[in-house]
Amino acid sequence: MDRYMQWELSQTDGAVPFRASANHQHHTWAKTYHSFPELYIQPRTTEEIRKIVNLARRCRRRLVVVGCGHSPSDLTCTSSWMVNLDHYNKILKADKDSNVVVMQAGIRLYDLIAQLREYKMAMPNLGSIDNQSIAGAFATATHGSSTRHGLLSQSVLSLKIMLANGHEVTCAPEENKELFRAALVSLGALGIITEVTFQAIPAFRLQWSQSLHPLEEIVASWEKGLWTQTEFTRIWWLPYKKKVVKWRADKTDEKIRLPPANWWTGALGFHTYHILLYISTWFPRILPSLERFVLSVQYGFTHDGARTTGVQEGQAGLLMNCLYSQFVNEWAIPLEKGPEALTRLSAWFHGDNETAQIPYDLGGIYVHAPIEVRVTDTSTNRGPRPYLDNTVPDGPTLYLNATLYRPYNTDPPCRKRYYEAFEWLMKELGGRPHWAKNFSSVTKDEFRTMYPQMEDWLRVRNEVDPEGIFVGDWHRRHLLPDAEGKAVLPFEERLSRIEPAKTGGINWYGQLPAKSSSPQSSEESFDMLHEVEAEKDAVLRAGEGKAEGQR
Repeated sequence: MDRYMQWELSQTDGAVPFRASANHQHHTWAKTYHSFPELYIQPRTTEEIRKIVNLARRCRRRLVVVGCGHSPSDLTCTSSWMVNLDHYNKILKADKDSNVVVMQAGIRLYDLIAQLREYKMAMPNLGSIDNQSIAGAFATATHGSSTRHGLLSQSVLSLKIMLANGHEVTCAPEENKELFRAALVSLGALGIITEVTFQAIPAFRLQWSQSLHPLEEIVASWEKGLWTQTEFTRIWWLPYKKKVVKWRADKTDEKIRLPPANWWTGALGFHTYHILLYISTWFPRILPSLERFVLSVQYGFTHDGARTTGVQEGQAGLLMNCLYSQFVNEWAIPLEKGPEALTRLSAWFHGDNETAQIPYDLGGIYVHAPIEVRVTDTSTNRGPRPYLDNTVPDGPTLYLNATLYRPYNTDPPCRKRYYEAFEWLMKELGGRPHWAKNFSSVTKDEFRTMYPQMEDWLRVRNEVDPEGIFVGDWHRRHLLPDAEGKAVLPFEERLSRIEPAKTGGINWYGQLPAKSSSPQSSEESFDMLHEVEAEKDAVLRAGEGKAEGQR
């Protein structure tokens, strides 16, 4: 820490720790991006978080909050100050009668699941992994796979968020409603979410089965109970064999019955597949054969109708192993568009351009399998809808996830053309990309068409963080008005340069705002800004109350 920052730190309350370290190297879970924050800070109390926010303003530094970094994009990259809440992770209250749980926002989902089990509770819904923090999961619109559940944020009853002025504000459906709707999918751009009140449910077990089916059979059963006969359903599509592995599950009182283990689920299977994927980056023509190998060895399926079953604790049954570093490009489309999406994309993979009607030449590329297909339904949710909710508002939503592995951190050669074709089709079918994934071709104008309430989200964001303490290059590229490569907000961080990382992926470097000319001017500016933003905070609350009264 340089002398300037040391002086600013000396002006704060020394009784409140500032747990910062330098020389931290951050990377996404998939190691697609690497960045080098000036400071890496791990607070343990609310007062420590407040101190971080206030000190960042005095030092003119952007703040980025990161959990496991599971998003493979550069959303969490920074050369400024990175805040990690892994030590701000306690359950504060758990009501066994109502199943309402209050927790600090840094708790990882796997810790939350384990602690809820002690109270005989569970999360009602879960995505494919449990590495994320609770705040990071719902702030990026994480979802599971069930027509009886919506986004994870649907279970959030209220939030506390530390704003750029150092004030911790409560928001809920009946209090600061506009801030609540913006914060439910905040993308890290509003403030630091500090506390979450969450509606859990009684603990449960799942009885599940997975079976092999022809793609044509799945398409034919699309509107005949495929997605509604059980509480949870998801499918994995293997495009070259035109096969689908269907997984479905319901709650049960039966005893735990784990599926039979095989060599594939151990270290030998893991490394065998990893090596074969790596070979495919040089010889991609082996991928169709590798798909058949995976189907027979990983799933144990050699013929249509083959089936495995099991009974597991609910959360364990919903999780899956992501295996290796990967690009993920997931889009949400109306459920009724699913058969058309699968049929046209399948035709494109097999060179049937007349059926595919996708204006990108396949050109001999080969892709990885499986393609994950999931479903959700937010249309029955009675609570406030997030401004940046990417689901269909008036019916079920289908998610298609085009996953590409990066074996030993090596990018697959098909990525550019595959994702261009995939995204083109998704947009034609009325799709919206998952915020935390690797979309690449969506323009700001397209985002505004996709999200009619984008301006509401931007308005709230600008009201609670007018100086851009929580704004980075990702937000400017995709959401905020164009700035011709320059930082518009005083604390906003823009991309300076990128370069290939020696270990694979991209090294990301940001451009930081200039520091004040003297400590005295910094302090005076801070005090003045604090007073002004406190007034804006009061105006925000009054404005929301007025707006609600007009609705």
